[in-house]
Amino acid sequence: MLKRQRQKKILNLIRAKRIGTQEALRELGVIKHHGSYALPHTNGDSARGLLSLDTAGEVLVVAKCLPGRASSVAVEIDDAAVPEIVGTLAGEDTIFIAVRDQKAQRVAMKKIWELFG
Repeated sequence: MLKRQRQKKILNLIRAKRIGTQEALRELGVIKHHGSYALPHTNGDSARGLLSLDTAGEVLVVAKCLPGRASSVAVEIDDAAVPEIVGTLAGEDTIFIAVRDQKAQRVAMKKIWELFG
């Protein structure tokens, strides 16, 4: 069986019922949500995983992401090398983004939305 055929069958299985194993499913862009693999949502800004940005204090931005997507969103933010961002810390569906000050916080949020817009 060709790889593409195998992947199509796996995707059809995921659509049909819950699957809780097989690390190899990640190569298909599948996410793990509540203990089972699923297809990610693909509408609007969430197509690449970012759902929302909010401030926390004066030097922190909190990004909410689709389950399983925070790490890839953080990597994309890091790769953009936004000068106002000191660093990122990603969990399963949340990223803490440290910035230099309150002005940098607003600028960083604008640049992140542009990046994922």
